[in-house]
Amino acid sequence: MNDATARGAAAALVLGVTETRISLADQMAGGALDALAPPDRARAQRLALAALRNLARADRVLKPHLRKSPPAPVRAILRVAVAEIFVEAAPAHGVVSDAVTEARRLGRLGESFAGLVNAVLRRAAATPAETWAALPPDPLPGWLRGRLMSAWGKAATIAMEAAQVKGAALDLTPKDGDADALARRIGATALPTGSVRLTGPAQVSELPGYGTGDWWVQDAAAALAAKVLAPRPGERVLDLCAAPGGKTLQLAAAGAKVTALDLSASRMDRVRENLARCGLQAETVVADALDWDSAHPFDAVLLDAPCSATGTIRRHPDLPFVRDASGLKALFALQAALLDRALGLLGPGGRLVFATCSLLPEEGERQVSAALSRHPGLMADRAALARAGVDPGWISAEGGLRLRPDYWPGRGGMDGFYIACLRRPSVVAGH
Repeated sequence: MNDATARGAAAALVLGVTETRISLADQMAGGALDALAPPDRARAQRLALAALRNLARADRVLKPHLRKSPPAPVRAILRVAVAEIFVEAAPAHGVVSDAVTEARRLGRLGESFAGLVNAVLRRAAATPAETWAALPPDPLPGWLRGRLMSAWGKAATIAMEAAQVKGAALDLTPKDGDADALARRIGATALPTGSVRLTGPAQVSELPGYGTGDWWVQDAAAALAAKVLAPRPGERVLDLCAAPGGKTLQLAAAGAKVTALDLSASRMDRVRENLARCGLQAETVVADALDWDSAHPFDAVLLDAPCSATGTIRRHPDLPFVRDASGLKALFALQAALLDRALGLLGPGGRLVFATCSLLPEEGERQVSAALSRHPGLMADRAALARAGVDPGWISAEGGLRLRPDYWPGRGGMDGFYIACLRRPSVVAGH
């Protein structure tokens, strides 16, 4: 397939997100890129991500040259072209020519707009790079922006938007825990929390140590949940909502006897594949965490609960377009139910790490505060957070760890996460 087809596929992906609210993952699972050769598939995905992160900026560059907004398929082609010129720094002449070709592939509609695509993009391409760089980052949708403003303030929200536009680096978790050695081996950077970060593009399967399972891909923030749990060899540990398996691998690599549970059979297949590649063992269970029970209590439980995923927008810029606030209350209720169920699976003195990849206090700080109120004797273990190598300023009032995309700006940021370690009381003598 040629480059123009990759561009056309990128425009189609953007159109699916903005007009029909279908996520990139769902579009690709449905075969949206199957007709492309692997290099073009990767290019189409990269262009779609760049366009989605910069839709508002692209529209600001295009607006002076449009009398009215063109039909959605044409607008998607224009947006992808602008992103390719200003984000990917591709030569404007080739981008404009191929965008016109993509417009004509739309049939009669595109034919009638081919001249407009050519003229508008030529003018837009003349925009100075400095002007593009000075444009503000794309704002989050109102349903989310308002909640973040209330929770963290205007300056922090704008900083998070700026971090999300930049996207995310590739982070790895070393199986043996030696981040410095892995960083030296692959030419990457060891992070203070024990993850390894690559700053440039990389083909994961071609990196040293992939085939031998010496590491796995896992965002540095996500990796902290298992570090906070700090499993000891031989401990019985339950990983609830385990897929895709990064935390299961961490727990198993530490020598724990791990039971990994997830509702999705297909996602659990991925956990098994990752365990096999890395030479690690865990019991895998496909079940609903709210219904499943164990004959024996666990020493520790890690609950990475279903959530709004608002902390991962820098990786998934389609999320603000395909979701809204309609399902939030149901998520909040599910998280509380799962938290109570997880606590019920712990033995006396056991510990639970509760985590969500969310920026909303209702899915983090408030969940833990409510759980502490519902369960007498339950305590937040602040010392467990300190062991993870985090900034003490990230620890919140109720004893959890609040991570945000605007943290570590000089290192490339991190996903938004909330993590807390809760301890059940031990049996009191004589009771």
